[in-house]
Amino acid sequence: MPALARAYVRWINRHGGIHGRRLRVLTCNEHNDSVAAAKCARRAVKENVVAVVGSYSQFGDSFFPPLEGAGIPYIGGYGATEDEFTSVLSYPVNGGQPVLLAGLGKELAGSCGPVSLVRPDSIAGDQLPGLLDSGLEAGGHPFAQDLLAADDATEYSAQAEQALRQATANPGKKGCVIPALGDRTDTFMDSFRRVREDYPAVRTATDLGSVDQTVINASGGASGPYEGAYITGWYPASSDPRWDTLKKVISEEAFSDNRIDPADAGVQTTWIAYTVLRTVLERIGDGEVSADTVRRTLDDGLKVTTGGLTPTLQWRFEDALSAAGFPRLVNTDVTLQVVRGGQLVAARRGFVDVTQTLQDADLP
Repeated sequence: MPALARAYVRWINRHGGIHGRRLRVLTCNEHNDSVAAAKCARRAVKENVVAVVGSYSQFGDSFFPPLEGAGIPYIGGYGATEDEFTSVLSYPVNGGQPVLLAGLGKELAGSCGPVSLVRPDSIAGDQLPGLLDSGLEAGGHPFAQDLLAADDATEYSAQAEQALRQATANPGKKGCVIPALGDRTDTFMDSFRRVREDYPAVRTATDLGSVDQTVINASGGASGPYEGAYITGWYPASSDPRWDTLKKVISEEAFSDNRIDPADAGVQTTWIAYTVLRTVLERIGDGEVSADTVRRTLDDGLKVTTGGLTPTLQWRFEDALSAAGFPRLVNTDVTLQVVRGGQLVAARRGFVDVTQTLQDADLP
């Protein structure tokens, strides 16, 4: 994410900036620590930034208060925290894990037998069964079995065994196991691979918030545990030509930087977030650029097109998901992808809108 941000700024500035003004990017690594996340936010305030763009952190409760106190907008987070969908200064570009789980349930309802969900034993994890079940219910499927797991474990053999037993409870239809453990999903799948041999008639599925192409590559590609798995994503598959401009920028500005993979969901989200910022700055034109003017421009009905990577984005206070607890969630589209030959490819054309499914979700 930081490497792409720097490459994007080099690309913009090499082509004359925006209205002749050069962009400057500051990066701050919070190392997955709540105290450090708050320090990064306070640094943003001290540096008088106009926006925090394309970031990722699990500690929204630590970094949002300083940003809100200074009126600094947060554009295009990863959808990792509830705050991203509730703070009036948040402008998310995807629907985070809520849309991915709801969409996954909706897509799998017609093809799965018993479904086992393995999710973190945490406050954030408590929302996941309701989201998945809302999608399953929309397709006329019984609710998933809810299995709790520590989100800091080093192996998950017991949970994998239990999930497989439950998923094969009905021999008449292939069951599905859905790990939703964030960055521990790969650890679960390593345990899952070792015990799966006794349960061949099981399909796996997960979401792009837990697994992307980089994880699939690192786990063995076509010979790895994700082969054949269904995965819901926020955006088109990385092979889609709509990503060509991103790939061109990486080639021109960071061709030797192996940290930037155009198939990485964080890279893709950062690209879209900077597309939003660029649209805002072009709308401001020759006027004053500040956190206040960026925020006002976003709140004034600005519509952002992203070349088909998302629906047209617009953040309004009257959006339909306020009653469901997601007032800032404006992109409810998901894509369905499948791992074939070690590559994430589209399993169906186009996007699926899960607005109604989210409205019907029974959340704690």
